[in-house]
Amino acid sequence: MAVPLAWQRERWTTPDGDFIDVDHIVPPGAVAMLVLFHGLEGSSASHYAQAFAAEAQRRGWALAVPHFRGCSGEPNRAPRAYHSGDFEEIAWMLARVAQRWPDWPRVAVGVSLGGNALLRWLQEAGAGAAATVQAAAAISAPLDLAAAGAAIDRGLNRVLYARMFLRTMRRKARQKWACFPGLFDLERALSARTLRAFDDAFTAPLHGFRGVEDYWQRASSRPHLHAVRVPTLVLNARNDPFVPGESLPDAAEAGPYVQLWQPALGGHVGFAEPCAPWDLRGDVAALPQRVMPWLAEAAGWPGR
Repeated sequence: MAVPLAWQRERWTTPDGDFIDVDHIVPPGAVAMLVLFHGLEGSSASHYAQAFAAEAQRRGWALAVPHFRGCSGEPNRAPRAYHSGDFEEIAWMLARVAQRWPDWPRVAVGVSLGGNALLRWLQEAGAGAAATVQAAAAISAPLDLAAAGAAIDRGLNRVLYARMFLRTMRRKARQKWACFPGLFDLERALSARTLRAFDDAFTAPLHGFRGVEDYWQRASSRPHLHAVRVPTLVLNARNDPFVPGESLPDAAEAGPYVQLWQPALGGHVGFAEPCAPWDLRGDVAALPQRVMPWLAEAAGWPGR
């Protein structure tokens, strides 16, 4: 039986007077630090965060999961939320992690939205990123936000997933409006039936973009992969229902510091492997068990 995860939570005050809640697990004698950035409406309770936490404990790594604003169970205070290209927030979070736990070398993993935001930080930071993390991985990141947005807003994805995301995001829009009336068009946000419409009404104006096209273009990481200067794994399954295979980059686009893994199967943040011949669901522990050894080797951590 798996040992229950013993998360500890800290609240950090941001430069604009808001807060970030950080869940972490620091085992005795930790030898390294993994920072994990969650996906859209995710948290430390997400299945992938749980899987990475379990593998980190097995390896003796500390793990920190900074929550994007509004994702830790309590509305944030500032007139902003979070978005797929939030590299400035990633920069602050990583700097704060380095200040809080300065004694361990660090690697970072971003999942889905968090993966794209992490890539945008790596691109903006360039060679300077190596002072903060020694290696990174982006898992199921929507590298081309226009392609990903179109995929999630059509067919079965729209019925099953877009509605689920929009349910919680519309609730947050109401909360934000109650604190900051006039900041965006509440009626448009609440009537949105696609992520595109919601991003145009809420996410874009809240974060200084001219509209959804401006947001998706400027926040997409695919056009800037050559700017990455830290060893980085970009893992996308070609059957990901949210990230179309035709929107994925090739090796020529990736640049010398980026390694692409594009398996045929894996879905969106799945990559589960069966534990037995009759196991149809599979075990998501396979994901960190593949990614973390890659990170250790890329970071130059023999034996970790």
